[in-house]
Amino acid sequence: MKKFIINGVEDDSIFSEMEVEAGDILLSINGMPVTDILDYRYLIADDTLAVEIEKPDGEIWELDIEKEYEEDLGVVFPEAMIGTKTCKNNCVFCFIDQLPAGMRESLYVKDDDERLSFLTGNYITMTNLTPDELNRIIRYRIMPMNLSIHTTNPSLRIKMLKNRFAGDVMSYLNTFYDNSIQMNGQIVLVPDFNDGLELEKTLHDLKAFYPVLQSVSVVPVGLSNHRQGLEKLRLFNQDDALKTLAIINAVHDEMEAAHGDGFVYPSDEFFLLAGLPIPESDYYSGFPQIENGVGMMADFTDSVQETLQMIKKKNAVSPITATTKRIGILTGTAAYDYLNNLVAVIKEAYPLVNLTVFPITNHFFGEAITVSGLLTGADILAQMKPQLEMNPCDLLLLPENALRSGTDTLLDDWTLETLGEALNVPIQGIPVQGEDLLATLLDK
Repeated sequence: MKKFIINGVEDDSIFSEMEVEAGDILLSINGMPVTDILDYRYLIADDTLAVEIEKPDGEIWELDIEKEYEEDLGVVFPEAMIGTKTCKNNCVFCFIDQLPAGMRESLYVKDDDERLSFLTGNYITMTNLTPDELNRIIRYRIMPMNLSIHTTNPSLRIKMLKNRFAGDVMSYLNTFYDNSIQMNGQIVLVPDFNDGLELEKTLHDLKAFYPVLQSVSVVPVGLSNHRQGLEKLRLFNQDDALKTLAIINAVHDEMEAAHGDGFVYPSDEFFLLAGLPIPESDYYSGFPQIENGVGMMADFTDSVQETLQMIKKKNAVSPITATTKRIGILTGTAAYDYLNNLVAVIKEAYPLVNLTVFPITNHFFGEAITVSGLLTGADILAQMKPQLEMNPCDLLLLPENALRSGTDTLLDDWTLETLGEALNVPIQGIPVQGEDLLATLLDK
């Protein structure tokens, strides 16, 4: 069995007070073996613990610990200690296979780890889930599990994932359902593979797992210019998008009428591709998959309008004026018209706001990639230099989803600081929230 070697101990923690040190082995908690971070997180969730520690010289310490229910013992976990399980599939739609050479190594890691599904919201295909891991999910009540489903047709799933073990997806869904393990599902939709009648069948099958299967998102395949040697795929066109939305909305409306919950939700890109307006927020039943790009625009619109209303009330008491700065918003080409319309709403309330939307064409990955989350510093630099000569700005805003989580670094390792220096204009990352945008635009 894999040993859980403690990498570090936090100062002033329970383990620090009990002289547990880096290099010690955490053998068990309440008689259960500890093999990784997931065991640790679940086994410490009690107020009374019996902990076994093995010291480097082989001595066994038995510690009786009383603590607050949610209190941690103080183990320090470097990211590498999680030991990410990698994907064994060769999905026809995998975006990592479409990355150009020469990027940082971490971008090429294909994770397919049930622990990351719970800890960070990643989606897993279940193709490398062992019986022991499945039992652990059930025993610890690890949920919600975020599942990459794509299709419920066994032979088609084997074809799409290029893995002969990919066809038993319904077995896993049934096991999670029977044990009340809450789930969220994702379908990456590929034209001429799992769309049309196949999508209808998949959604019909998935309805049976509601409400344990809480939500399903449908997102279009993304295709970069770096597909040499990969299977030939095509993008969705407007007619495809309209037909796809009709299939999704038939199920969505049925579930909404029956349960007050839309259950299945297309990503924002489908509405943009179809040339249809983004639905209002009620459509999304609480935005269960907003991190998947599902309903992000509706939520942003709501937050802008709600913040404008709050500012209007405050303005009656204490006047609020627009900043004198010339501000630019950087975005992918897909959201350009949407953001321009939203800027018009802001300018109607505050005519002196000097705000310009700059669409950035994605040459790094290819013009078919239109979302802001995949913008690169190189494209921003090349396209904004001439733009700023014609339309100078005092500040540029970039959606935070274009940055590596918790950093100011873009996909091609440009930082906001170095990019701002190259453009001679400061660049600020900003959450996709109306209150953050308006706080920057107004003297509040």
